Amino acid sequence: MRIPTSRRRVGIGLALTLALAATPAGTLPVSAVESEQDGSAPLRTAAALEDPWRWPVPAPIRVVAPFRAPAAPYAAGHRGIDVAADSGALVVAPADGVVSFAGPVVDRGVVAIDHGDGLVSAIEPVEAAVAAGTIVRAGDIVGRVATGGHCASGCVHFGVRIDGAYVSPFLFLGGLPRAVLLPLDGT
Repeated sequence: MRIPTSRRRVGIGLALTLALAATPAGTLPVSAVESEQDGSAPLRTAAALEDPWRWPVPAPIRVVAPFRAPAAPYAAGHRGIDVAADSGALVVAPADGVVSFAGPVVDRGVVAIDHGDGLVSAIEPVEAAVAAGTIVRAGDIVGRVATGGHCASGCVHFGVRIDGAYVSPFLFLGGLPRAVLLPLDGT
């Protein structure tokens, strides 16, 4: 699967993620998303392509903290989603790629996967079962849920970057609601 990474499409994806900021955790539907662009045919996100990504932890899926795009590159925000997961549960690769990092960062284990074309995912805290350079397929075991980081016990943080910019993982998993712009005066 080849993910489009043009700046124009990334910009649309970032705009769509703003809808998550006002959405309560755990209430997002898991479905494909489409957006209209200049009256042309719908632009499909990776979630709407024939091979959507897999969740990195087993079902049932419960999002405990949504993605919140920062206003600026170094501003506050939540650059991924936190998903409830039992300690010791298996963690799998969300899509095909090459493990670019597997090891500790400060107080937690991290597994990062390079999916090509500037697309990288990272999951933490994880006790890695793979090493950097390992080729993985979607669904391959990359480790087990560990402890540490900002995520409370029983939770993993799942982040995705395109060309270094964080985007909502829902763009690849499905479940990002259609953005609706409302007038400022409420009419």
